[in-house]
Amino acid sequence: MQKTSARLLALLSLLQMRRDWPGALLAERLEVSPRTVRRDVDRLRDLGYPIAAIKGPDGGYRLDAGSELPPLLFDDEQAVALAIALQIAATAGAGIEEAAARALTTVRQVMPARLRHRIDTLQVTAVERAGARPEPQVAGGVLVALSAAVHAREVLRFDYPSEADDGGALPPPRRVEPHHLVTWGGRWYLVAWDLDRADWRTFRADRIRPRTPTGPRFTPRELPGGGVAAFVTARFRGSDAAGDWPCRGEVILALPAAVVSRYVRDGLVEEAGPDRCRIVMGSWSWLGLAAALGRFDADIEVVGPAELRDAFAQLARRYTAAASSS
Repeated sequence: MQKTSARLLALLSLLQMRRDWPGALLAERLEVSPRTVRRDVDRLRDLGYPIAAIKGPDGGYRLDAGSELPPLLFDDEQAVALAIALQIAATAGAGIEEAAARALTTVRQVMPARLRHRIDTLQVTAVERAGARPEPQVAGGVLVALSAAVHAREVLRFDYPSEADDGGALPPPRRVEPHHLVTWGGRWYLVAWDLDRADWRTFRADRIRPRTPTGPRFTPRELPGGGVAAFVTARFRGSDAAGDWPCRGEVILALPAAVVSRYVRDGLVEEAGPDRCRIVMGSWSWLGLAAALGRFDADIEVVGPAELRDAFAQLARRYTAAASSS
């Protein structure tokens, strides 16, 4: 028979694996009597683990949620995954960086040496662009409130001051059906159906000030675009389509496709003859698309549409004026 301490750890590990355990099955797995299982369950209860008894012909046990967080037991893969997730959380801009760093220190201290070595070899570093403004932080309580409303499918009311507000009177609170909480470009956003504007909107979470209580429950609407990722991508591109750019054009570029394809992340590049390729790309504006294509040091032949040709002409006039200015 195992020592009591080892047997208690084994029992705790089993209770974390599944919701309900018949007492007889626990006794069989631990190779002890049902009476010993009952005594061990009482010992775990004394240590703060909320283990409930299951009524029934065979009886059994269940590890429930309690009012306090008792010591937890993780296997090797779970411990490494937790450490990596805490490293990422420390750079997530969610207002929990300090708590995540402290939690990571606590987890690392109790890890065996073999696991500490694994997580120490993986370091997550947040790199900011030179001259970029720091991204606004979101209070952890706000993220929890938004997530709870999304999960409960309850109408959410919140104040949404703009960046230009100087402390004056706030506009009326927004009323939305929250759909998803997402991150994009280092910021948190709430994707929701705006009840007053009868349209889908994305709201910056750092500007949301939730009001309580939440409203009535609602039946979720179908998000356009085929999914939240496609929807958010399309919105930030300025399009209502399923992730497509609002402006898309085609050109022939006097460069091999193998060279151009390394620099075109979101577009189609095909061979169009010796040292020539066809590019189909999109952008948020025709001028932006023309400028992106003009960065290649090569002759350009516009296939279409006419809006792209006009954008090149407008840029040519601007560049000519800039070159002739003293």
